[in-house]
Amino acid sequence: MPDREGTDYVVGSMSHTDRPEARHGVHLLAYADRFGGDLAGLRRLLTEGPLAVFEGVHVLPFFTPYDGADAGFDPVDHTVVDPRLGDWSDVQAMRDGGLDVTADVIVNHVSADSAEFRDWLARGADSPHAGMFLTFDTVFPEGGTEAGITAFYRPRAGLPFTPYQMGDGTRRLVWTTFLPSQVDLDVRHPVARDHLVRVMGTLAEGGVRTVRLDAVGYAVKTAGTDSFMTDETLSFVEEITALAHEQGLEVLVEVHAHHSQQAAVAARTDLVYDFALPPLLLHALETGETARLEEWLRVRPQNAITVLDTHDGIGVVDAGPAREWPGLMDDDDMRAVFDAAARRTDGESARASTAVAWAALPHQVNSTFYSVLGEDDEAYLLARAFQLFTPGRPQVYYVGLLAGSNDVDLFRATGVGREINRHRYSTEEIEAALDRDVVRRQLGLIRARGEHPAFAGTFACAADGHGVLVLTWTRGEHRAELRADLARRTFDTTFTATGA
Repeated sequence: MPDREGTDYVVGSMSHTDRPEARHGVHLLAYADRFGGDLAGLRRLLTEGPLAVFEGVHVLPFFTPYDGADAGFDPVDHTVVDPRLGDWSDVQAMRDGGLDVTADVIVNHVSADSAEFRDWLARGADSPHAGMFLTFDTVFPEGGTEAGITAFYRPRAGLPFTPYQMGDGTRRLVWTTFLPSQVDLDVRHPVARDHLVRVMGTLAEGGVRTVRLDAVGYAVKTAGTDSFMTDETLSFVEEITALAHEQGLEVLVEVHAHHSQQAAVAARTDLVYDFALPPLLLHALETGETARLEEWLRVRPQNAITVLDTHDGIGVVDAGPAREWPGLMDDDDMRAVFDAAARRTDGESARASTAVAWAALPHQVNSTFYSVLGEDDEAYLLARAFQLFTPGRPQVYYVGLLAGSNDVDLFRATGVGREINRHRYSTEEIEAALDRDVVRRQLGLIRARGEHPAFAGTFACAADGHGVLVLTWTRGEHRAELRADLARRTFDTTFTATGA
């Protein structure tokens, strides 16, 4: 990564608190138990030594319990830090150490083992939590038809209901969009709204700056629709964003959806994900064709979190067609991305990625981004540089930070496809990874994104028609440029001197 005109952005020993204040820097996405061991260990990694290059951290669910049936996304108590990871003082210590902290608010469901759900099962209408959980007859008070029931969009096989027995012996069909142990909230009911407000208030008091609304696209069920990203969903996004703002929180909405739906969400909240960028990059790196990437950079929401991969894999559906809307890629393009990933991972990504109900292709490639690119260092650094030069707030997944390969053993041991991209790093593994050239060069790019003044300026993109895109940031006399040759899988960066 030559720097022809000035400051060479390499990894140094500057502590986190010594870094100049920056609001265009990079955030990390990580599980505390898998990267640092606990919250205090994660904080030390990010505020001392070579990893002190991040502006913020999104700590994946650290609530009680963090290791449930869905890796923390099924909290029994959403307001309590799992004591095996620490307590709220550890979250506040991250904030005090200069890190903006993001945490999840799981708006769609809670654990079936939660005190609220257990009390409702036992006491029914006499429970103070009556109305908090969504039942079949709440959505279908007059009964549901086969067509109406099967119309619902669900990211799992089968129907989204689970029978539970009440204390008086009667049985209720409870909505369970994801797993039978994850019971859906009736987000329209005041008791459920009060629960969400209480959770957000606890997070705000605990040192969290941004909340990610997990699975919000599924949260509102409306008879006669597929209940995914409907007008009612968009209204709920506005409402929950307003409630979060009352708590002083910034809101990030997580939804895998057609790019036009992402744009609709972006207009109603603070931040959305740019999940379309990764598959478009993979397509361009395989074909050398850049027109779609160039067009996406022109029309994408600017209030976006950019990613390559996440704890949920590499989204592909976000760039594809939906309903009557054409996609940024068509079905053949999407299939080619999956096929290339399978070829470069010796078939492991195909074994780990499964299609949801009534879908021809999986939603995402379950693999690390490094493995999907055949562990090609230069191609991987090109993709990372492209992400970091794209407008928005860059977020780097902890496995991607260390250029991690697929954890096939963990996938086979658990049978959960997403675990292939959720390695549990020991201290020794982290230290070894930091000695790798690909990791050190990536950290240099991350430092540049956070510290170079040009990234607070104006962005431009130009194409040469031969597989090359040039991304440029300028601010006064400062300039940062990426020349990405996607056809040859090579890149070059240029930074003006900053006087550092």
